[in-house]
Amino acid sequence: MEQERAPGPDFIRRIVIDDVAAGKHGGRVQTRFPPEPNGYLHIGHAKAICINFGIAADFDGECYLRFDDTNPLREDVEYVEAIERDVRWLGFDWDDRLAHASDYFPQLHEFAIELIRQGLAYVDHQSAEAIRTSRGTLTEAGTNSPYRDRPIDENLEFFAAMTRGEFEEGECVLRAKIDMASPNVNLRDPVLYRIRKVAHQRTGDRWCIYPMYDFAHTLSDAVEGTTHSLCSLEFEDHRPLYDWFLEHLPVPHTPQQIEFSRFNLMFTVMSKRRLKQLVDDGHVEGWDDPRMPTLAAFRRRGYTPESIRDFMGRIGVTKKDNVIELGLLENCIREDLNEHAPRRLAVLKPLRLVIENWPEDAEEWLEAANHPNRPELGTRKVPFSREILIERDDFMEDPPRKFFRLKPGGEVRLRYAYIIKCESVVKDENGVVIEIRCSYDPATRSGSGGDPGRKVKGTVHWVSARHAVAAKVRLYDRLFMAPYPGSGTDLGAELNPNSLETLDAAMLEPSLAVTAPGERFQFERQGYFYVDGDGAGDARPVFNRTVTLRDSWAKIERQAMAGQSGR
Repeated sequence: MEQERAPGPDFIRRIVIDDVAAGKHGGRVQTRFPPEPNGYLHIGHAKAICINFGIAADFDGECYLRFDDTNPLREDVEYVEAIERDVRWLGFDWDDRLAHASDYFPQLHEFAIELIRQGLAYVDHQSAEAIRTSRGTLTEAGTNSPYRDRPIDENLEFFAAMTRGEFEEGECVLRAKIDMASPNVNLRDPVLYRIRKVAHQRTGDRWCIYPMYDFAHTLSDAVEGTTHSLCSLEFEDHRPLYDWFLEHLPVPHTPQQIEFSRFNLMFTVMSKRRLKQLVDDGHVEGWDDPRMPTLAAFRRRGYTPESIRDFMGRIGVTKKDNVIELGLLENCIREDLNEHAPRRLAVLKPLRLVIENWPEDAEEWLEAANHPNRPELGTRKVPFSREILIERDDFMEDPPRKFFRLKPGGEVRLRYAYIIKCESVVKDENGVVIEIRCSYDPATRSGSGGDPGRKVKGTVHWVSARHAVAAKVRLYDRLFMAPYPGSGTDLGAELNPNSLETLDAAMLEPSLAVTAPGERFQFERQGYFYVDGDGAGDARPVFNRTVTLRDSWAKIERQAMAGQSGR
């Protein structure tokens, strides 16, 4: 695998370079990654993590991990802990710079009072539906609330009553007084506080009103000393509101919001709401199901943090939203594992093969390389005996013309072993082949020099039946059949019915009898596999397929991308 690419001079880094040179923010660089703890992080968040932590590191700055925990209805400590695990796994640390928007609730409350005192905020007793309707549309201006011009003292009194819990949920909200005719809907008197009589996972019952995201997010940046508030392009229309808060409040620092593009990954949904729907509806086994695009799922599938960071470096930092082929991400992990994963023999769908001219009880231990291109990783011994197991797909009784594996009367080489010839087959009462009878050529052992004139076109992998280790193997594929899922109402209809195949009778070479969760291997001719930690209670080792050796979806992706560009 090529070395991770050094960060290039993308447009954000160019801005930061100019700011540092000009002495802006005192020459400091401070960023933050501000997730909401209402779900697990997905691959899209990895881009934001890499950008924020990466830019801080590039300029000897600091990056905070801050949880924007302003909605206790949807937040949970489970998500907080999962997010911390994911950021660390990806290779970043916040040291002592862990913060929560809830840390600033008292100060945010004071900021709200300050806006009321300036006549820039008011308590609105309209219903949520009435407020929504009065905001207008993208082409029609909004209309003022009947409560918009109530006196400042009354607003202070009502807001204090909200804080004391004297109103019920939905009875009133605090809104900023900006411009109901603004072409930017975000400036049409946005809600700043709403009533939520729900305990918060950090502050308990201390508050019954909670700040809205835009208000808390902006002012948390300002209080922490963020210099460059880096966020995805969906927040570009929110920037005027971000700047309005900073302009009208006595903040200790004025950050600069800069937006970068999100990316969409083919055959994937990256909406937390949609991902939660997949979990809640039972389409997957949980947030860390290896078919999900969450970082926890990628980790459990066997992806490395290096491959994720490499992927982020390849897609770059731009201002234009784009769609990325899932094959590019898969290629990053292939390149990584091709370089580092030890090789092993594994037969996933076994077919028994008997070598008739091999002595009944004899066995031979053959030398096998742990990695074909890295001799420093050494070798291992694999046992060979009269009865072996090969992949069922490696034999065909009536094969097509260019089938170079085993067939009646045909010859193949057994990896690291001998050339064998199919002499006959044994079938069950239904005509299904259950055993192959073969002979072997003793002069053709791999590495022996043998007869240089004896060549065959096919090589198959195998394991000794007597020594094989039984294993459970999960073959994961893409969760969705549709290249651009999530546009319809029925997410379940777009699922790939073959996204998971569980094999309970896979057979492995004996060196895999003892493995540790987190180990990665290439099963020769099969793909890359990861020892799943949730198999600790199983007597057998449990392996998840990380990725196949080759991309079988490349043609489909190219066709889908061509169709997308032609729209």
